[in-house]
Amino acid sequence: MLSNIANVLKDKKYFILDMDGTFYLGDRLLEGSLDFLERVEQAGKSYLFFTNNSSKNALVYQQKLAKMGCNVEQSRIVTSGMVTVEYLKNKYQDCSVFLLGTPMLYDDFKKRGIKLVEDKPDVVVVGFDTTVTYDKLRRACKFIREGAPFIATHLDLNCPTEDGFIPDCGAICAFITASTGVKPKYLGKPFKETLEYLLRYLGCAKEDMVFIGDRLYTDIAIGFYHGVTSVLVLTGETKREDLENSDVKPTLVVERLADLIPFI
Repeated sequence: MLSNIANVLKDKKYFILDMDGTFYLGDRLLEGSLDFLERVEQAGKSYLFFTNNSSKNALVYQQKLAKMGCNVEQSRIVTSGMVTVEYLKNKYQDCSVFLLGTPMLYDDFKKRGIKLVEDKPDVVVVGFDTTVTYDKLRRACKFIREGAPFIATHLDLNCPTEDGFIPDCGAICAFITASTGVKPKYLGKPFKETLEYLLRYLGCAKEDMVFIGDRLYTDIAIGFYHGVTSVLVLTGETKREDLENSDVKPTLVVERLADLIPFI
C-alpha cells in the first residue's frame, strides 16, 4: 500500500485541496495540514484550495485561513463562484443575471464584470445563499418559468457546521425545481467545467493533478469521472464503510492529509 501511494504521487505537480473536512474542521486546522503544505513546496510542487461553497469569496477564505495560522496568497484559493463567472462569460456573453447569493457572492460577480439585475434577467444563478428570502425564491421561479436559463454554482445539498448540517445550494435549487419543474445546470465539483477551469488556471495537464478531499460525490467524483487521480481523507464526511456502497472510488484512501507527507 505504501509503495502504491509513492508511485501514484511521484509525478504529480499540483495538489487540489478541499477545505473544510480536509484541511481544517470548523475553525481549527487539522493536525499536520501546515506540514503538508510545507512539504509540497519543499518538493518543488504546488497546491491550490478549491471549495464548492459559494457563500464566501477567496478573500474571506484567505482571511479565515490566516486566523488559523495558515497564510496563503489569495491566488491559491478558487471557489465555485469563480467557475460560474467564467462559465457565464463564455456561454452567455454580456448577459444580465438574477442572483440568489450572499453579499460576498454579489460583490464577486460585480467585480468580475457580471451585470446583476432584479427584473427581466437573461439568466438565473443560484449559489449557497445564506441570506435567501421567500421573495428571492419567488422571483427566481418566475424568471425561470418565463424561460431564463437556471444555473447553480454547485450541487451540495447540505453544508457541515459545528452545529450539524444546514441546507446548501442544492437544497435551494430543489425548492425551485419543485415549483418550476426545471432542473439547474450545476457547476463546481464534480463537473467538467470546473476541471477545465482549473486546468486553464494552473496551465497544466490533468495528469499533473491530484484532487484531495473528504466527499465522495464532489471531491472524489471529479477525479473518478474525468480520469484524474484522487485521494480520499477520512477526516470529514466520508467514513471507510461508505466506500463499500459507493460507485465512485478514490485512487487512494488515507486517514488524514498529513499521511501523504512521506510520499511527496
